[in-house]
Amino acid sequence: MLTWKNIMDFAVNGNPEPHRRVEKTDEEWKELLTPHQFRIARLKGTEAPHSGALCSAHEAGKYGCVCCGTLLFDSTIKFESSSGWPSFTQPIQENAIKYEKDTAFGMVRVEVMCNTCDAHLGHVFPDGPEPSGLRYCVNSESITLEKEEHHG
Repeated sequence: MLTWKNIMDFAVNGNPEPHRRVEKTDEEWKELLTPHQFRIARLKGTEAPHSGALCSAHEAGKYGCVCCGTLLFDSTIKFESSSGWPSFTQPIQENAIKYEKDTAFGMVRVEVMCNTCDAHLGHVFPDGPEPSGLRYCVNSESITLEKEEHHG
């Protein structure tokens, strides 16, 4: 399980190696994404709080990167943070997420990105629930939900 210390180590000393890399030009990304998705995922934008479609999604499944499809989070680690953005306590795999110190707007935050394609996802904070204490605050526009099929 990742902790805030792990996150800071990654942000300062370098990130774990991803399983693969996906690199495209801005023009190629624009062909794949909506203008809103491009602004957030590729240009490090943000969506208004409580505006994202996945804020109130509670279906079982996996959340993947909107740009490259890499699986990032599982619905079992999603929680209601009341922040206005989908929130998670852990990534699916340690090397799914890339961390970078962000000092924009006079704050020190840790930006989270897809480690496969560098898509901006949001930020991680040390104020989440136990046991990890982490809150990955993610833009709905940066992720897709692959719902699990229920066979019965």
